[in-house]
Amino acid sequence: MFDEAVVQCFLENQLQLYPEKVAETYEEAETFLEDCMAVVVDSVKEVWEFFEEEGVDLEGADEEEILEAEEVFDVGDGRYLIVEG
Repeated sequence: MFDEAVVQCFLENQLQLYPEKVAETYEEAETFLEDCMAVVVDSVKEVWEFFEEEGVDLEGADEEEILEAEEVFDVGDGRYLIVEG
């Protein structure tokens, strides 16, 4: 379900969301992402739409603030991983 770039991104940056590592290996990270029903989106617009659908109050927020949310991981290829903590 998640490609290598996405899993590696989470594995390397998981401490931005959690106080301690939830996965030590690639396989653990992949399983964790599947279990918590993480989402990969293709643009900032889709990140915004995801938060709106989840009922997050975005009033007054700008693109930069959305991308700095703990739950949003920049995969580095234009895609974003969203992991609900």
